[in-house]
Amino acid sequence: MIESCDESHVESKGQNHLDSNGPSGKLKGVQCSVCRSVAPVISPESACASMSLPGVMDAEGRVDESRLRMHIFKNGGVAPDERGLVWRFLFGMYPCSSTALERPLLLEQMAVRYQVMKRKWQQLLPGAVHLRLNGTDAELLTAVKYFEQRQDREQNNQQFESEEAGEKMSFLQLQAQVLFKRVTFDLEELQEAVRIIDKDVPRTDRDLPYFRNEGLGNLLVLRDILITYAAFHPEVSYAQGMNDLCSRFLEVLHSEVDTYWSFSCYMEKFSKDFCADGLYRKMELEAALLKELDPQLYSHLVTDNMEKITFCHRWLLLGFQREFEHSDALRLFEIFSCDHLELISQQVDRARYQERLARKYSLEDEPVKELQAVNRDFTFELFMCATILLENREALLSCRNDAQLIQFTSSLQGKMDLNSTLKKTEEHFYNYCKRSAWDYLRGRCRMRKSKEDHFLYQLRNLFS
Repeated sequence: MIESCDESHVESKGQNHLDSNGPSGKLKGVQCSVCRSVAPVISPESACASMSLPGVMDAEGRVDESRLRMHIFKNGGVAPDERGLVWRFLFGMYPCSSTALERPLLLEQMAVRYQVMKRKWQQLLPGAVHLRLNGTDAELLTAVKYFEQRQDREQNNQQFESEEAGEKMSFLQLQAQVLFKRVTFDLEELQEAVRIIDKDVPRTDRDLPYFRNEGLGNLLVLRDILITYAAFHPEVSYAQGMNDLCSRFLEVLHSEVDTYWSFSCYMEKFSKDFCADGLYRKMELEAALLKELDPQLYSHLVTDNMEKITFCHRWLLLGFQREFEHSDALRLFEIFSCDHLELISQQVDRARYQERLARKYSLEDEPVKELQAVNRDFTFELFMCATILLENREALLSCRNDAQLIQFTSSLQGKMDLNSTLKKTEEHFYNYCKRSAWDYLRGRCRMRKSKEDHFLYQLRNLFS
């Protein structure tokens, strides 16, 4: 449903057309960013949809996960019209092993469970069901109106369910109620989470076309998702920044249920980044990587408590959401999430194993140095962060206090070129791997009859 959209909101759809391979390949087909209606509770068509990505989905609808992730990496993301379906597999909402026949039932189960979960906290905290309005934000008043209209539509649709469908839903609801019956809430903590969510949700970027006009109602959808997550994940609850992260899922998936489960799967892996220990650990890793790449810049930025480098945490936590143009930030998020560094590390380990076998059965007597392992904790996002720091090296070296650092980071917002930054990040990552193996290779590569046998050639192929 597209209403009240001027032409500037609409960008052409299309398949990926790449200037080059690798994540820096330029996507000429960009996302169709239009003002949307309020997201429905469930999106049944996603369960039966098929991918057009070559060699990724088989005839029965199963997805080859490694091929999917490598496709994202080598092609610099996916076309916008494929993104919604791809994210449902990439972030684990649908198991890659599931078939097109199994997924509709899986979706029904997830939808019923989500609705039971949401109803549970709403019954316990009836005062939190509705966002409290102070009357000064006209857009929020409009958002509530559109959200309530969606609620009415959803209720009307349920009235037209067949008797057989109603019986099946009743059975699934009973299952979900038994599953969550023993779940208890810490009311004080949940109320505090609701209070923070109600402050943060209105701060979500309303300049995005997705949250304009009728799309304002999606702010209330986002609120329900975040409260449900906080209620059923008390060990994480809610932290500032989750609204921006979750809004990205909601925009791409355009379904309340699908967004909740995809966001939950993502948070299983990255929730620690929202905790103090996770923040400090990520900053430690970034500092360690920067020390390897540029000791002088490291000495300038990294103090004993690493306060000067903490500005990088927002970049990493939100996937550089504000530093790149919005459609590029979405593409970057899926590139980060394909875990290609992990795939490359597997290739490195495989190459090291082959080298050990070759030495074991070799008649050579000379000792050979062991190939140093690539530090798997140095994720690709850390390399990108380091790349941005290195590209702005002189400006950073001239910063003498926190105010100047804040001014520097603000100057980057929305002004960086993604393809150029990705290309430079790839180069830093490749050079890091090369340095890790250089001592080993200097002794071994001279004996190779074919360059295809050694590890760096395999590594290079992953970027070509």
